[in-house]
Amino acid sequence: MKEEKIQFCRGGGCTAKLGAGVLSRILDRLPKGQRDAALLIGYDSKDDAAVYQVTDDLAIVQTLDFFPPMVEDPYLFGQIAAANALSDIYAMGGEVKTALNIVCFPEDMDLNILGEIMRGGYEKVIEAGGTLAGGHSIADDSVKYGLSVMGTVHPKRMYANNQGQPGDRLILTKKLGVGIICTANRIQEASADAMEQAVRSMTTLNRQASEIFRGYDIHACTDVTGFSFLGHLHEMMDHRLSCRVYEDQIPVMEHALEYADEFYLTAAAQKNRNHLEGYVHFAHTPFAMQEVLYDPQTSGGLLASVAKEQADALLSQLIQAGHPAKIVGEVTAKEDIEIYVS
Repeated sequence: MKEEKIQFCRGGGCTAKLGAGVLSRILDRLPKGQRDAALLIGYDSKDDAAVYQVTDDLAIVQTLDFFPPMVEDPYLFGQIAAANALSDIYAMGGEVKTALNIVCFPEDMDLNILGEIMRGGYEKVIEAGGTLAGGHSIADDSVKYGLSVMGTVHPKRMYANNQGQPGDRLILTKKLGVGIICTANRIQEASADAMEQAVRSMTTLNRQASEIFRGYDIHACTDVTGFSFLGHLHEMMDHRLSCRVYEDQIPVMEHALEYADEFYLTAAAQKNRNHLEGYVHFAHTPFAMQEVLYDPQTSGGLLASVAKEQADALLSQLIQAGHPAKIVGEVTAKEDIEIYVS
């Protein structure tokens, strides 16, 4: 491979997503058309993937995700991008079946780099138990990669993101802080240990956690990505519920708080903060922790709303399986403050 490496983009990974506020204004203006009764979940619910019922026992889960690189190593970038796209299937409680590559690549760049990106993605699809069935590529002035993924789920066992119930406990399966650490790394201020932890988290599939969830009463589930922990939690509340977040129980990557205090922040996190103004109240949360909670995650963990009486058992099983999971809050009936962090 040549000396040439993938260069950091200004908004690599899920920091490249359009802000939730801008996206909502666009989607709200699109023509809805006649509702297909078989479309169980579409874009209007702000969920992680579309779900289309085929038979009484079978529904198709469909999703799409791609973005610019956030790491220098093309193979690792391919793994991360694929893991991130596959995660939407797991957030719906589904199983991965097929995937298609989505590639934007400069024609004058070393094609060995593209080969390494696709090799990393291919290996994650295999790890997910799926089949890479093809894809599409275009010449572009910068690198972007991801997957369109199809999975399956039983229509009565899928996880929507907005069906939580008062009394539920909120469980998060991965640590937060990926965006902050990658930002610090871009300007060569992140330690090797911090970046290794971030990469390890981003390349870990949510498959096992999703499979563990199937043994419990999961009322709602999402994966934490570009809209941040608080942004995706806001979508889960769906303007009909509220929640309390246990600040001292939030799992955070080593050095993320330190880097936030040094203002190694992303524009995407500030978009998240602005979008959530009026929905979130911090009791005594320091600035650095606030930034972690607004931090866009790439290939983040699953955030589940589970029946209170099952939360401890679920947490124990996740920890035994090696996940840094925590009970991070509880769902309440609707209050004046939607998300109260204390």
